[in-house]
Amino acid sequence: MSEPAPPSTTEGASAWACYRHPKRSCGVRCNRCERPICPECMISAPVGFQCPACVKAAPPVMSIHTLPIYRPLVTIGIIVAAVVAFLPSLGSGSGMLDGGGSLAERLALFGPYVAAGEWWRLFTSGFVHYGLLHLLFNMAILYQLGSQIEPVLGRFRFALVYVAGLLGGALGALVLDPLALTGGASGAVFGLMAASLVVLHTRGANLRQSGLPTLLVVNLLITFVVPGISIGGHLGGLAGGGLAGALMMVGAVEGPGSDRTTSSVELVRAGMVLVLIGALLFACLAVASNPL
Repeated sequence: MSEPAPPSTTEGASAWACYRHPKRSCGVRCNRCERPICPECMISAPVGFQCPACVKAAPPVMSIHTLPIYRPLVTIGIIVAAVVAFLPSLGSGSGMLDGGGSLAERLALFGPYVAAGEWWRLFTSGFVHYGLLHLLFNMAILYQLGSQIEPVLGRFRFALVYVAGLLGGALGALVLDPLALTGGASGAVFGLMAASLVVLHTRGANLRQSGLPTLLVVNLLITFVVPGISIGGHLGGLAGGGLAGALMMVGAVEGPGSDRTTSSVELVRAGMVLVLIGALLFACLAVASNPL
């Protein structure tokens, strides 16, 4: 819509005098404050022109070079912990530690040990890996998923989803194969895949372009085709992480920018995931003590 032509009357001419240079007549107003401005005071804006005062008062324009870089610190921390846990096996070739027993024997998931009171294995098993390829494969997928979903959920809620997937994987492994010495972040990674699908779908993202469905299908095929893989751990992690992701999106309307929630709503969602984590922990201990 074009600006009206300057009035021809003397009163109109004074009304269209530049507010910074009263002796200069003009026919353009500042797009923000709507005060008349002369050509010298006109500063090009994305829409129309603005005066120097409005440009000075405006917040700085963010460019690709000035945008803050979000670092997925929780994801990086998990990767560092898994690598540190794997280092002893590189030094000895067999994973033996001083004092006897391999790292896997001390930290991996094993139903009878959990039933005997070593409940921490439900968590530490997610940082034990059998071979460099096992470690690299899990950490590569973890970093890919964490870089996408941790900025969306935030560090605390992302950590909750990861723990839910980890415990869901532990529960699945204890149900299907409680006497196997199980380790690896695969259950939690499957949980992140499921949670990412739920969160991105709710926010209106194109899942096909994200590549997540393909990644999930390929990993499920590997789960059932390659021997020696914990099927229960992968499926349990998938269920635990997917449910946690759904709880994080409770009340959100599907579509871009749908998850604009207040802090109280976010606390309620986090609380529901904490309840889920507690239920999974209780179920793991119960199943370990009473194998199905």
